[in-house]
Amino acid sequence: MDLQTATQWYNFTGRTVAITGGAGILGGEMACMLVGCGANVAILDRDPSLADRLMDRLGCGPGCSIVVYANVLESETLVKAEETIRGEFGPVDTLINAAGGNNPRATTSADLSFFDLPEDALRFTVDLNLLGTILPCQVFGRGMAERGEGVILNTSSMNAFRPLTRIPAYSAAKAAVSNFTQWLAVHISQEYSDKIRVNAIAPGFFMTEQNRFLLTDEATGELTPRGKTIIDHTPMGRFGVPEDLLGTVLWLLSPASAFVHGVVVPVDGGFSAFSGV
Repeated sequence: MDLQTATQWYNFTGRTVAITGGAGILGGEMACMLVGCGANVAILDRDPSLADRLMDRLGCGPGCSIVVYANVLESETLVKAEETIRGEFGPVDTLINAAGGNNPRATTSADLSFFDLPEDALRFTVDLNLLGTILPCQVFGRGMAERGEGVILNTSSMNAFRPLTRIPAYSAAKAAVSNFTQWLAVHISQEYSDKIRVNAIAPGFFMTEQNRFLLTDEATGELTPRGKTIIDHTPMGRFGVPEDLLGTVLWLLSPASAFVHGVVVPVDGGFSAFSGV
């Protein structure tokens, strides 16, 4: 292989990428990176206005972007989004499932025991993370199966390796996402094409608006006991920032990982490698 071939691996010119949860913190960073690599990026979100903060960065090109309404728990909105993207950019080559999250009411605390977690909060959390991954794979994976090529990248979590305290539904759902990623990788290769790859990333502890005040004290900015425990068990000694995901995402989407299939890659500062001793 020559150097020119290797440098072209991360040129996504002409590729069409759909990102669920694309207006979120992590999905938004992926969108900006891929536009910068020449891709045509469709940001899918149930609140398209959240993408407004990204417009200046996305407008720098060289790729193009559109923002499309979609709810990952409603297949009909995903189908309409796929039609919109196909009309604007052509078929979707790559799907990134970045939508997900926890519900505070599905989190145990001193005031809310596991036995009292409300069913609707548990169901929402499991549906958002698991069905919210499966349904987009059905809608956008169909075209990949028909064409015989494509890339799907799911988002799992450290919770899939070792369940964390206080968030039972989120931990269980992310473990299911890892299992589904492996299942889909095998199924799609055996039934459709060996040129469709399915993998997942498993972010460690990233500081986002969703978890900021679980990890740091809102008044003082100091680490909470939970935040300190995480840092003490992360060999690199810090929380992740969204940019920390980008190299792994690029690798898994590109021809550089052409023989990588059905894996869940931790991006966690060493958290999953450390026993605590």
